[in-house]
Amino acid sequence: MLEVKGVIPPLITPLTKDEHLDEEGLKRLLNYVIDGGVHGVFVLGSTGEFYGLEYSEKQKIVEKTIDEVNGRVPVYVGASAITTSEAVKLARMAKSCGAQALSVLTPMFVSPTEEELYQHFKAVADATDLPNILYNNPDKTGINMSPRLVKRLAQIENIVGVKDTSGDITLTCEYIRQNNTENSEFAVVAGKDTMIFPVLMCGGKGCVAGTANVLPKLVVDIYNKYIAKDYEGALKAQYRLSVFRNAYALGSFPVVPKDALNILGINVGHPIRPITHMTEEAQVKLKAILDELKDYL
Repeated sequence: MLEVKGVIPPLITPLTKDEHLDEEGLKRLLNYVIDGGVHGVFVLGSTGEFYGLEYSEKQKIVEKTIDEVNGRVPVYVGASAITTSEAVKLARMAKSCGAQALSVLTPMFVSPTEEELYQHFKAVADATDLPNILYNNPDKTGINMSPRLVKRLAQIENIVGVKDTSGDITLTCEYIRQNNTENSEFAVVAGKDTMIFPVLMCGGKGCVAGTANVLPKLVVDIYNKYIAKDYEGALKAQYRLSVFRNAYALGSFPVVPKDALNILGINVGHPIRPITHMTEEAQVKLKAILDELKDYL
């Protein structure tokens, strides 16, 4: 079974002006983050605007990603949808394309009970033999997965981890504590880029960090310094990354990392409307922040 660890960027989806995949942009981005030392790539996440893509476009993104990565790092694919049937369809598509793992977000818009959530995640896990990583993002879906639910789901053989984007370190630590047994390889990874170092210190295995699209070397530096037990260095790197992550307030999610890549010359095109590019004033501020981090570019 795949060991979930390290830095896994949820990839920006490079798009043309008419909101179709820019294949050359995807190749550029994949090679940029892999050259930056990441330990995996994750397509069709929220940073990748999965919610605005047609099924055929999603399949193309998965196929092109797996082809370009060519086994250099594991490819994680988002199998997230409002309905269980759609999530199962995405999971099977990812499997057929050759993905190494799935990431499954809690359904958005609807408000399932805990039992309904359990049955949803179980159905997606049962649909393939791929490792599944649960994805808790209450700010975006309105659902916050309890430690009790995560522990129950962790008993399913191919549910191997959870990404927590709640920003609640107590909750993240409970996910870790309640699944930290001698026989458990269940991985908890940070989904909040400002909390990578604290989650590692609490026993987390890595991060799914949107900022690693733009600053892969810096995010990897946090992880590598932690692994080397250079905790002071890891903390310093975390604080440097936080300056960029806090700049997400300059635009609507997820345009800031997309525009940052455009500023750096790694052209990834346009966001999906109604989201638009950052204002010129905001882009000037963003460029100044990137200039401060040029030693990691």
